[in-house]
Amino acid sequence: MARTRIKICGITRAHDAQAAAAAGADAIGLVFYPQSPRAVSVAQAQSVLAATPALVTRVGLFVDADAGWVAEVAGELSLDLLQLHGDESPEYCEGLQYPWMKALRVRPGMDVSAEIGRYAGGSAVLLDAYKRGVPGGTGERFDWGLVPAGLAAPLVLAGGLDAGNVGSAIAALRPYAVDVSGGVEASPGIKSADHIAAFADAVALADAQLDQQGLERRLATSSNRPGT
Repeated sequence: MARTRIKICGITRAHDAQAAAAAGADAIGLVFYPQSPRAVSVAQAQSVLAATPALVTRVGLFVDADAGWVAEVAGELSLDLLQLHGDESPEYCEGLQYPWMKALRVRPGMDVSAEIGRYAGGSAVLLDAYKRGVPGGTGERFDWGLVPAGLAAPLVLAGGLDAGNVGSAIAALRPYAVDVSGGVEASPGIKSADHIAAFADAVALADAQLDQQGLERRLATSSNRPGT
């Protein structure tokens, strides 16, 4: 089984970016949404990114922002990926000229497959919890049973994840990546290195358990074949 990637979102301090990288995170997220308690300015983001090791993906989170401003920020900071958390249309996303993934807030009655299909041009799709009037970062989990099997796009799972439940999430949905913010914080916008490390350890354990289960199934299948 492929390793589940890890994104630590809502980074506001250089120290926290370093802690994420030290724990093995594949990506960090910077929030450019003023209403968020985890919002950063371009200057703050520059400080964070200056301390971020090479090969860690730099993600910028935006909510219904002016496309010109998004492109300006992405260019100035050399962002690798845009994470779009508002009501952005597929046309808006495609027009940004940067790699992007669309966040979808999952709620009962939503046709998840159809919504993902609308944003097929993205690098991935992020599924988060729905809360009226809040574009993300709710710290709440959604019903994973609402996610259909065999999604067309790589799945990034968010919404109320922490070290205590991410293993169950990986076992249930086997996402390409998991995205955590509040679940590794000491307070909003302030990450805990210990919480980040515990989260990364829980992801690694879940992956190892799934690998072991897969090996056991293959061995059982092989032993049941005629002539073995």
